[in-house]
Amino acid sequence: MRKIKAAKRTVHCDGFTNGIVGPSMKMLGPVRDGGSIIYSTAPACWGPMITPQLSGDEATYAVMIEGAKVGDAVAVKIRSIRIASKATSSGTHVVVDGTYGFDPFVDRVCPTCGTPNPEATLTGIGLDKIKCAKCGASVSPFRMVHGYTMVFDDRLLVGLTVGKETAHQIARNAKEWSRIPSESKQFSALTSAKADLVGTVSRIRPFVGTLGTAPLIDMPDSYNSGDFGASLIGASHKYNLTPEQLEEARTDGHMDTDSVREGAILICPVKIDGGALYAGDMHAMQGDGEIAGHTTDVAGTLTVSVNVIKGLTLDGPILLPNVEDLPILARPHTKKEVEAASELAARFHVKTEESGPIQIVGSGSNLNAATDNAIRRASRLLNMSEDEIKNRATILGAIEIGRLPGLITLTCLVPMRKLERLGIANLVRQQYGPYS
Repeated sequence: MRKIKAAKRTVHCDGFTNGIVGPSMKMLGPVRDGGSIIYSTAPACWGPMITPQLSGDEATYAVMIEGAKVGDAVAVKIRSIRIASKATSSGTHVVVDGTYGFDPFVDRVCPTCGTPNPEATLTGIGLDKIKCAKCGASVSPFRMVHGYTMVFDDRLLVGLTVGKETAHQIARNAKEWSRIPSESKQFSALTSAKADLVGTVSRIRPFVGTLGTAPLIDMPDSYNSGDFGASLIGASHKYNLTPEQLEEARTDGHMDTDSVREGAILICPVKIDGGALYAGDMHAMQGDGEIAGHTTDVAGTLTVSVNVIKGLTLDGPILLPNVEDLPILARPHTKKEVEAASELAARFHVKTEESGPIQIVGSGSNLNAATDNAIRRASRLLNMSEDEIKNRATILGAIEIGRLPGLITLTCLVPMRKLERLGIANLVRQQYGPYS
């Protein structure tokens, strides 16, 4: 008889996948319903991209949640995000011919000896110095076209891009500057020593690009979304999926949406029992769209609390961002606005709607497809026509780009009676206060 582990109040998660998430990934826990998870995260994007033995970003192991069953949802409150890295490097990319099969992000290969996803060693500064451990050939599938090295101040207020000499000094001590966890297998992006953008200052505004429940089928964690996941359709590697399989399996755990930050509540679908909540891809800052394809990846610590919502069946995530991250038309009304609305309602003999904002995440192969996906999800969830969803998003919210090529958030005010039926009205009131 299988012994069931007792649920813990707090689970510490400091191990990493090889880039693959799904039913076969390592599971920790379970954590209690109402408990906390502390994740130690490794940088994503460039570090895993230049490390050929990985097949995706290094997400954390998953944590099972007590009582979460298929057809439920899990509310994830982001309690804190703490950056550990002292520097990062990023930029636009180009692929290197001969270093991959169908997809340079997934099925890497040594161009000389043909070893798939080869183990590699770092022999110097520069991405071309990542060499196959078997034959010594350069095996990094990517190069930076226009890149930068950025350092952070001690108070983590701003980042500053540095010059070439400093970038090389940092590259020689990449482990110290990056603070990549010891369990991580990736090479640091700082080894690029890129300095094409010098002396620029940006505000630090950390968020997590990956936070979600396990998909129904094993897949690269960076492809657990409708845009990047489209690359799996018809692929010639072992993670190939049909459009129907991708739609059913994905949980959109990879969002790269900058409002998934401290204070936000993310409501995730449960597609395997226990939910299997994993995290990663912490960023120091990012503008909407992530137009360069990559941003300032950092190592850090993420603390969340989790609560199971029984019977809330979701196709994809719902996001309740911080109030300042809501589109202006979906923010709480001021006292003057409430008074003006009440006067109008009395004059024209209507009752004002008690409503609250929610964001529906949508993803697809492009922004139009992602928007259509969000509208369909919102329509099914709220039992409203797609035309009503469109009207509400137009005058009571917005469509905002999370990431190119195709991940968006659809925000709108919806009647609180609808949210009561879904079992999330208490979370909306907790996040934004009462609405009138």
